[in-house]
Amino acid sequence: MLDICDFGAVGDGKTDCTEAIQKAIDRAEADKGTVVAPEGVFLVSTIRLRPQVGLMGYPTWSYRSSGGSVLKLADPSAKCLIDLTGAFGAKVQGLCLDGGGLGEGVHGILVDKPDYGQQEDTPLIDGCQVGWFSGDGIRLWRIWCFSLRHCMICYNHGEGVRVRGWDGFILDNWFSGNRRAGFGAYEENASITMTGNRIEWNGRGGIVIHGGSHYNLTGNYIDRSGGPAIALLSGPGDDRCHTFTVTGNVLYRSGAPNWRRLDENEDCHLLLDGASNTVVSGNSLRAGRDDGGKGEWSPAKAIVFRNLRHCILKDNVMEKAATRELLIDLGGHGEGVVMKDNVGSVIDPAEG
Repeated sequence: MLDICDFGAVGDGKTDCTEAIQKAIDRAEADKGTVVAPEGVFLVSTIRLRPQVGLMGYPTWSYRSSGGSVLKLADPSAKCLIDLTGAFGAKVQGLCLDGGGLGEGVHGILVDKPDYGQQEDTPLIDGCQVGWFSGDGIRLWRIWCFSLRHCMICYNHGEGVRVRGWDGFILDNWFSGNRRAGFGAYEENASITMTGNRIEWNGRGGIVIHGGSHYNLTGNYIDRSGGPAIALLSGPGDDRCHTFTVTGNVLYRSGAPNWRRLDENEDCHLLLDGASNTVVSGNSLRAGRDDGGKGEWSPAKAIVFRNLRHCILKDNVMEKAATRELLIDLGGHGEGVVMKDNVGSVIDPAEG
């Protein structure tokens, strides 16, 4: 265990600690050790983690503010705060990463590889708050194996988490108040399990996936998304989303009207456009307003779907789930589509 203060870091919120923290990390690389940041606010530019090195702190952040061991961005020209590129087997735990809204497109944690390489990345990000960045909270670009657990990814100007890659576990996290999606995957992406996450008040949508495959989306609570709670869409080259299970999720107050949507069909809980080998079952959908009974009711539609093949949409409950229609079938389906036993009702906004 190496304490960053032993290398000259000062947690007074005034001193640039980049060089001191980097020295501690570089020293830890020799023994595959762990670097500890005590309580305090440490101003930094980009910190580069090394293979099989841990960087940990004491997590006492709250829902609305930073706290504990805080690494605060002080360089608006930085590409990111923590660079995990090439840091195979690294661990980031118990830190508060505060972007302060500085710069343009500055990410909190970044993996940025030119190709997938020959080795699994296997970073573990655990118990961290990653917020207030002008880019994505966490961007994993050509990632291969990763775990994200027990974190709060919040108030970022881009996605909460953006993934290009595969083989990931995303478990028991908060994705709150990001301007784009809580989780977004728009390039090649596959083989990800998302379970037990709370995904709320994200502008573009809750979970937005283009052309992905082999996902397990189970037991998530998705609230007040600007677009769909879950959107499975065709990717580049009209690649379908395929081999998904979407089960046991609560989808609430999607299509929030205070966010700009790209298409009227995004005013829904669930959008399936070009999916195959996918089952959507056992989910609970409900319309709603802003907290305290304020604002407009949403969404207008519950489930919008088209161009499906070998899909099952069955046994979902939708009592008072939309203001206009429950199931919007836009056609274009192939063989083997089962749509049955989805029960529910629309809500009259005047009655509530």
